[in-house]
Amino acid sequence: MELSQYLSMFIDESKEHLQSLNENLLSLESSPQDISIVHNIFRSAHTLKGMSATMGFEDIAALTHEMENVLDLVRNSKIEMNPFIFDCIFKSLDSLESMVEDIIQGGTGKADVSPIVVSLRSIVTGEYKTEQAPVAATAVKEQTKGIEVDEFQYSILQQSIDSGFLVFYVEVTVNDNCVLKAARAYMVFDALERMGEIVKATPSVQEIEQEKFDRSFSLYFISKVDQGTLEKEILNVSEIHSAVIITVDTESLAELSRPRTEVEAARQEIAAAVAAVIATAPVVATETAPKAEPAAAVAKPAAGGAPVASRTIRVDIERLDALMNLFSELLIDRVRLEQLASEVKRNDLTETVEHMSRVSSDLQNIVLKLRMVPVDSVFNRFPRMIRDLAKSLDKKVDLVITGAETELDRTVIDEIGDPLVHLLRNAVDHGIESISDRLAAGKSEHGTIQLRAFHSGNHVFIEIEEDGKGIYRDKVLKTALKNGLVTAEQAAKLSDMEVYNLLFASGFSTAEKISDISGRGVGLDVVKTKIQMLGGHVQVDSKPGLGSKFSVQLPLTLSIISAMLVRLGSEKYAIPLSSIVETSAIQKQQIRNIHGNKMVDYRNSVIPLVSLSTLFNVPDFNEDLEEETEIVVVRKGDKQVALMVDEFIGQQEIVLKTLGKYLSGLFAISGATILGDGQVALIIDPNALIK
Repeated sequence: MELSQYLSMFIDESKEHLQSLNENLLSLESSPQDISIVHNIFRSAHTLKGMSATMGFEDIAALTHEMENVLDLVRNSKIEMNPFIFDCIFKSLDSLESMVEDIIQGGTGKADVSPIVVSLRSIVTGEYKTEQAPVAATAVKEQTKGIEVDEFQYSILQQSIDSGFLVFYVEVTVNDNCVLKAARAYMVFDALERMGEIVKATPSVQEIEQEKFDRSFSLYFISKVDQGTLEKEILNVSEIHSAVIITVDTESLAELSRPRTEVEAARQEIAAAVAAVIATAPVVATETAPKAEPAAAVAKPAAGGAPVASRTIRVDIERLDALMNLFSELLIDRVRLEQLASEVKRNDLTETVEHMSRVSSDLQNIVLKLRMVPVDSVFNRFPRMIRDLAKSLDKKVDLVITGAETELDRTVIDEIGDPLVHLLRNAVDHGIESISDRLAAGKSEHGTIQLRAFHSGNHVFIEIEEDGKGIYRDKVLKTALKNGLVTAEQAAKLSDMEVYNLLFASGFSTAEKISDISGRGVGLDVVKTKIQMLGGHVQVDSKPGLGSKFSVQLPLTLSIISAMLVRLGSEKYAIPLSSIVETSAIQKQQIRNIHGNKMVDYRNSVIPLVSLSTLFNVPDFNEDLEEETEIVVVRKGDKQVALMVDEFIGQQEIVLKTLGKYLSGLFAISGATILGDGQVALIIDPNALIK
């Protein structure tokens, strides 16, 4: 079977299962007695193992198999969860994530996980050091108790163990829909006989050949091969549903019953023992991986038990990008048609164009929503990260997430993860105090980090707020003066907000010592750069002793935006509506000149006045010759600037096009758009004009 076509599906589903494992394990850590969570974890691990084995990623399957052995003991109440077991399973998940990432990068998914495997096996055997009493040591003895063999078979099994051979109890189950059960059983027997010797089968070989069995048969098997090889060979046979394998040792062999005279009674006891093994034993139970599912999500039963139809499908992001590009071209033509219809002035043409505009507007909303992804896809990895960070710093931190259903454009989602990681790590390390410091300050020993997302206009805001020690103005200024970021005169005039924003300067750090978490002078400057690249901005507010809040503002989408078209002489420009406060007109005598800078009175304040014609070297327009000039007031955070223009054209939805690598880095220009008349209009980036 050609598996490469299923690789992307395997990667997607592996990520989902790993995320589910992390989330459920965190929940279990809060409620260690909730066995239902253990069942959920076991199912995810089991599915991941089957998928990996099918795809040929044996290292992932092997590690997940060892996790299953531990989880099976927990879910059958053989052992209880404790910090050692939690840490081992979390480390296992980290290794699995690394192996999946290696596959994504084109690797084979192989890794040396022997230390983790040793830890997991020590849990199964009860050899690890903990306050918990080891219970697993007697598991095998209980599993095989009461299984019938005669004197001769018993002596063969005993001599085999004494001679260094491995003895296994094996139960094989075929699929429900298997047509040729006897043929599948024969193939299993043939595979086993190439590796060792079958001592006894139940039902008998003759009954199995005549298909006188339901779905399963069991046997004792002697071999030199290990359990993993045996399991693999059995599951290589088609239409085998599962294989239950138990290693039999001298102690458990001594518990086997001696033969009885009534054959029927023996069979009943064997059947009871097999049922007990399946119901309670911590065994190696491996199902063949389900056939690769289509991209559609698996239908889940409704509350009443009836299956419901699948309502979602997976779509390659490149197809959505192609759809967006095609719609962008359609939008440009729509604007052109509207312009032509207004010139021709025919009723039937105007009505048709108006109808097409309404339909295309609805289509635009659908296309944009297709690209929208809940921020939960980014947020869901943070609880585990905060848990590990808090543990390494010996702090107690609660992460409270709200607004995870808030949606953002897929392009923004893909880029926002790293900046948020920096901010959260900063909050845990710099913000939240140690337990002793919090208690001394009269606070709860548990620090709280609020991670919020919400819509506001055409933007999404993401806030990270903690109740830690806050930011101290003097400490920040001291570091800024030392690094030459500001002079003493400038420092005296800075507001608290401006001082806090110095934290985003390149190389700025107030950490007293360097660690693997912070203090290397990287982090917040990277955050600011990345967010500005996405067309957003970040700011910080703080109250010393009470905590800090970082607020990130991001555009909803990066593809189609609403803009105000303006004219500068013969040239046209677009200004994003999301940045515009209002438009107005001013008289020439209202313009002030303060220290060589043009300023204008605006709503009880004075704001800078920027000449776009001078900035962009427009040849056929000069606002100095105008008695009255139109202005567009734009804002960035709390700061505002007035832009002087020649004429307002009107509001329009435009398609954002990049300028390519040859025109990249143009000051105050974020891209271009094609207008209905075929002209190209540059899109102004107001954020670059406000400092």
